[in-house]
Amino acid sequence: MDSRSERLAVAFNTHLECERRLSGHTCSSYARDIQILFEALASTPLDKVEPQHIRQVVARLHGKGLSGRSLARMLSAWRRFYHYLIRDHHFHHNPCTGIHVPKSPKKLPHALSPDEAAQLLAPPAMDPLAIRDCAIFELFYSSGLRLAELAQLKIDDVDLMEGMVRVKGKGGKMRIVPVGKVAIAALQQWMNHHKGMISPGVDALFLSRRGQAISPRTIGHRLKMQGIRQGIHKNVHPHILRHSCASHLLQSSGDLRAVQEMLGHAHITSTQVYTHLDFQHLSHVYDAAHPRAKKK
Repeated sequence: MDSRSERLAVAFNTHLECERRLSGHTCSSYARDIQILFEALASTPLDKVEPQHIRQVVARLHGKGLSGRSLARMLSAWRRFYHYLIRDHHFHHNPCTGIHVPKSPKKLPHALSPDEAAQLLAPPAMDPLAIRDCAIFELFYSSGLRLAELAQLKIDDVDLMEGMVRVKGKGGKMRIVPVGKVAIAALQQWMNHHKGMISPGVDALFLSRRGQAISPRTIGHRLKMQGIRQGIHKNVHPHILRHSCASHLLQSSGDLRAVQEMLGHAHITSTQVYTHLDFQHLSHVYDAAHPRAKKK
């Protein structure tokens, strides 16, 4: 694409970062998707793109093996890019409007069973870093936070007396999430070491060994290693604890709206996927216990 298109892409990214206040990770994802569009359109100017061009791009990418889920994400980014161009740069139409992508089969999120969660979180923490990890993992499972939400927590975001944590979610939206007793105890133990490790000017709740805010990559690595040490035969990653928290809460309470609020889902449909996990659990119980379900 020409230099004007590249300048518009940079301006769009600045808009996302400064006006929409999206995370750096989200902005990078948008930038990648816009770049894919530029490469696919080749020499076609942005203001000359028509719906048939977008349909052709979608068809080519699908033919190369991209899933409907990936294409839907890209199309959403392109649509928002054109909304921005119409609003701020006098473009006249959005060629992405009304374009549909091939549907992908829905994949249920993987979750640990309650026994697997207990197995993962069982070992006593000894050294300061292990105590920190214990607090991180317990908070993940207790409160169902996203990885980015947990990594950016500040000291003042946690109220151990009230058992609450203030979380900055997607789009900068704030919510208050309860923290369970076991996670509170793990956080209290971590706070005993926190003051001796923190570097000047840092206000992060979870620290690296150098006293800086711990990175999301480090959290993911430490959790993966914990899963391997504890013999969990699943891919243990931060989001699996969020999924497990949601699934286990629904199994116990059935309160979909409360779980939606806790997870910070903008739409109830995002939370409803966990009802399918709950049904799977119910099906296994039924098959094992109901006289008419037992195999002869």
